Amino acid sequence: MNAELEKIFKTAYSNIILISPYIKLHDRYKATLLSKLDDHNLKITVLFGKNEDDMSKSMKQEDFDFFKQFPNIEILYEKRLHAKYYANESKAILTSMNLYGFSQNNNIEAGILMDKNSIAAFTGSKTLEEDTWQYFATVLKQADLLFEKQPVYSKNMLGIKKYVNSEITTDKLSEFFDNKTSQKVFKKNPPKRENKKPDTSKSGMGYCIRTGKEIPFNTKKPMEDDAYKMWNKFKNTDYQENYCHFSGEPSNGETSMKKPILNKYWKEAKEKFNF
Repeated sequence: MNAELEKIFKTAYSNIILISPYIKLHDRYKATLLSKLDDHNLKITVLFGKNEDDMSKSMKQEDFDFFKQFPNIEILYEKRLHAKYYANESKAILTSMNLYGFSQNNNIEAGILMDKNSIAAFTGSKTLEEDTWQYFATVLKQADLLFEKQPVYSKNMLGIKKYVNSEITTDKLSEFFDNKTSQKVFKKNPPKRENKKPDTSKSGMGYCIRTGKEIPFNTKKPMEDDAYKMWNKFKNTDYQENYCHFSGEPSNGETSMKKPILNKYWKEAKEKFNF
C-alpha cells in the first residue's frame, strides 16, 4: 500500500487529493512530492481533521510549512473526519491508513486500490471509484478552507497564458501556528503589540522574518535559530514570510529569505547598516 500511494504521487499530472485525519509526512513521500514543486498545473488538495481545540495535534507546523511551498494548493479542515482517501486523476486508495509515519511503518492496515474505468466513463455506468470520489467531493465542499495558494497567469496578445507566480488567497493556519508558538514561548509573559510606528533605533538589532522576535540584524540570516533550522530543511529562498527584518512589522508575505526587508525600508536599512 505504501508503494501504491507513492505511485499516486509520482504519476499525478493534474490533481493530488490527500484526505486523512492525521498528517505527518514520511520523508519518502516528501521527496516524491518535492519532484512536483515547480508544477503549477498540478493542484494539491489536503483535508485533515480531529482535535478541534488544537489542530496542531492533527497536523504539525513542519508539514504545513512543507505544503505551503507548492504553487497550487488548498488545505481544508473537517472536525468529524475519520476516513482516509488518497487519489490522483487516474487512481485512488480508500484505506484505514492515516498519512502518518507511525501508521505507515508499524500498523496493520488495509486498503482498496481503484482505477478510473475508461469503458465505464464511455458507457455512463457508475463505478466504485466514481461513487467514492463523488462522496469525498461533497465532504471537501463542506469543509473549512484554512489555506489556499493559487497560480497567477498573464496573457500575451495571442491570448496564450503564461505563469507569473502564485499568490496566497486564504491563510488562517499561519496565524494559528504563530499564536501556538507564542503561547509556548511567552506563556508566562505574553508580549504586547501596539499599533505604533516600528522602532528602528536600536543599534545592530533586527527582527526574525518568521516569528517577529528581536534578533541581531543580518540579511544573510534574518531568522532566529529555531526558525532558521525549519527553513533550512527545504531551503526555499522565495518562501513567503511574516515580518520585515528591519522594522519588525507584519509583511503579509512580502518578505522572504531572498528579500527580508520591505521595499519601503530598504533605503533606510541600507544607510543604517551599510550593506
